[in-house]
Amino acid sequence: MGLGRRLYRGEIDVDFVGRWRLWYSLSGLLLAVSLAGLLFNGLKLGVEFTGGSVFSFKAPTASIEQVRDAFKEEGVHQPIVQTAGERWRVTTETLSEGTMNQVQGAIAKDFSVAVDDVDIQSIGASWGGEVSTKALWGLGVFMLAIILYLSMAFEPKMALAAIVALFHDLVITAGVYAWTGFEVTPATLLGFLTILGYSLYDAVVVFDMIKEVTAKLGTTSKMTYSMAANNALNHTLIRSLNTSLVAILPVAAILFIGTTLLGAGTLKDLSLALFVGMIVGTYSSLCVATPLLVTLKEREPKYQAIARRLASTGGGKGGSKGSKSAAVAKG
Repeated sequence: MGLGRRLYRGEIDVDFVGRWRLWYSLSGLLLAVSLAGLLFNGLKLGVEFTGGSVFSFKAPTASIEQVRDAFKEEGVHQPIVQTAGERWRVTTETLSEGTMNQVQGAIAKDFSVAVDDVDIQSIGASWGGEVSTKALWGLGVFMLAIILYLSMAFEPKMALAAIVALFHDLVITAGVYAWTGFEVTPATLLGFLTILGYSLYDAVVVFDMIKEVTAKLGTTSKMTYSMAANNALNHTLIRSLNTSLVAILPVAAILFIGTTLLGAGTLKDLSLALFVGMIVGTYSSLCVATPLLVTLKEREPKYQAIARRLASTGGGKGGSKGSKSAAVAKG
C-alpha cells in the first residue's frame, strides 16, 4: 500500500499539532531573522520607487566591469549594471538631460553602437509611490475579503489563524529580499500579492477538512479537538505537498533561468517572491495556521470539557490513528 494512501487512511500519523512548540519556535526564529534583515539591511528598492535614469543597450562582448567603468568615467557615481542576454541595463542616480545625452554618446562610442541604439529612460520616484499606494490598497482589500469570507464560510477564529499565517509568509519573504539584496520592483509586489492567494488556498483546504472532522465532536467523542484537527491535517497532507511541489518546480525553473541565463528582469523579480512565498506558505498552512487554530479553539468550554473527560478516563492521548478516525465518525 502506498505511503499516500496509508497516510490518508490514518495508518501513519504525523503529529503536527502536538509539536506546536517546535513550529512556533522555528517560525519565531525565521521572523526574527527576517525582521533583522529588514531593520539593518532594508529593502533594495528598484528605480521605479527611488527614481533615476536607466540606460539600455546591446553589447555582446562587453563585461560587467567594462560597462560599470564606462559609466563611472562619465561621472556616474554608483551605476547598477544588469545583463539580460546580450543587452545591458544600467540604472543610475537621476541625471539631468544634458548629462544623460553626454553619457549616451560616450557609451555609444565605447561599445561601438549607434547613439540611437542606447535607450534612455528617466523615471520619477512619484510613479513608484503611486504603485506602492495601490498595492497597499489591494492588500487591505484582500485581507478584508479574507476575513469576511472565512468568517462566513468557516468561523472568525479560522479567519484569524489564516491572517496570522499570511502576515507570517509576507514578513519572511520580505526578509529574504532584505538579506539577498534582490531589487523590489512592481513585479515583486505582484508576486507578493500572488503568494497571498496561494497561501490562502492551502489554508482553506486544511480548514475545510478540519471543519468536517470536528463537526462530529460531541460530549461522548473519543478525540479532543487537537486530535481531530491533526487527523484532518494528515488527511490533506499529501494533497498539500503534491499541489505545492507541482507549483514550486516550474517557478524554481523560471527563477533559475531568470537569474543565470537571462539576467535581471521581470522574471527574476516575480519568481523569487513566488518561490519563497510558496514554500513558506505550505509550511505555514500546516505548521502555523492549524496549531494556532487549535490553540484558539481548545479554549472554548465545549472542547475543554471533552479534554477533561478524556484525561480523567485515560483517553485523549496519541495522534490521529485510524481507530481515532473511526471514533470521530461515531462521535
